[in-house]
Amino acid sequence: MRINNEFGYIEIAPDVIAGIAGYAASSCFGVKGMTVRSVADGVAHLLRRENMSRGVKITEASDGGINIDLHIAVDHGINIASVCRSIISEVRYHVEQLTGIDVKNIDIYVESIKAD
Repeated sequence: MRINNEFGYIEIAPDVIAGIAGYAASSCFGVKGMTVRSVADGVAHLLRRENMSRGVKITEASDGGINIDLHIAVDHGINIASVCRSIISEVRYHVEQLTGIDVKNIDIYVESIKAD
């Protein structure tokens, strides 16, 4: 993602934005962590802290912003709609504040519900 200003440009790698979004999402109440689907068995696997960006997909929007897809696992017994609203708010705030890039759309995919 490239941001132009009067002095030149700033280029931010999609992995950096994905890391910010993954950290913000996983720090929300009710979120167990980021997930990724296994190609072999189709099962969602919980990712460790160092691999959080694998559960995030960043695409550039046609009008200059970005779209974010998050794949998450949530705790059993929580209100999924409330957690998703909280995640959208937190991810949008952190990404826009830290990068200056406008977040157009955030899609959340709840891949699994974990009970402990």
